[in-house]
Amino acid sequence: MKFWHYALIVFLGGCCYGILSTFVKLAYAAGFTVSVVTGGQYFFGVVLAWLAVLFTKKKKLTSLQISKLILSGIPFGLTGIFYYQALQTLNASLAIVFLFQFVWIGALLEWVFHKKKPTKSKLISIVMLLIGSILAANLLFQERMALSWQGSIWGLLAALSFSSFVFLSSFVEKEAPPILKSALLSTGGVITVFIAFPPTFLFDLEVLMGVIPYGLVLGIFGVVLPPLLFSIGMPHVGSGLGTILTASELPVVVTMSSLVLAEPISLPQWIGVIVILGGIINGNIRSGNSNKKALNIQKAAG
Repeated sequence: MKFWHYALIVFLGGCCYGILSTFVKLAYAAGFTVSVVTGGQYFFGVVLAWLAVLFTKKKKLTSLQISKLILSGIPFGLTGIFYYQALQTLNASLAIVFLFQFVWIGALLEWVFHKKKPTKSKLISIVMLLIGSILAANLLFQERMALSWQGSIWGLLAALSFSSFVFLSSFVEKEAPPILKSALLSTGGVITVFIAFPPTFLFDLEVLMGVIPYGLVLGIFGVVLPPLLFSIGMPHVGSGLGTILTASELPVVVTMSSLVLAEPISLPQWIGVIVILGGIINGNIRSGNSNKKALNIQKAAG
């Protein structure tokens, strides 16, 4: 596959996350608690992930490889936990802006651990994404904005854990089959979530049956697909560009809120969506051109 194919795969992984908030709101409106919704999402997601493994070609992994992938799934589970904690004391729009700090944290992690300094075009993309996130979250036009240091810390921890998950997806056991890798990452995530939110709903038949429709949708788009798509695309695009591409989450959040929940979306929010997409396109085009040049140099040297 070409570079832009892998970039598109990671972009779609980010879009999957954008679908979640709409169905989470619907689940809350149906009377389910955050522990049930979060637990249901990860439980049904990991079950579906392992069912998919049953229908794929088997490849044995060592116990060390399995342990690495399960441990790499811990930030996956922590992101949801930290983000929920942030929402306890922050407005939803402010919480998502804190979460959106993953776009520069991802570039920083790549610089520190892989010695890949962010290019000028990548920095421009990051600035565009941060400006776009503030507009898309309607942060500037809200009268009451509850800001607390506890919520701010939880929000930044959510950004850090998400960046760590994206970063680990780009290099941990790159040769492992993507579906098996996704299932093991999800297993690490579900263990983490169940420690924070004990899955008592599994023993209440009425609650379990009621949450199934929401859990399946959230499980597919929040647990199965993102790790799978990241496992395929991240090793080829790198975590720096990968975090830029996953910024597709917020435009999808805004669009879904408008189409499914019929929430009013202001003009500045749509402008923010356009700015975010522009930042993603800018980062992808420049990185794609750099990748082409590198391949041409390698061919010439060969």
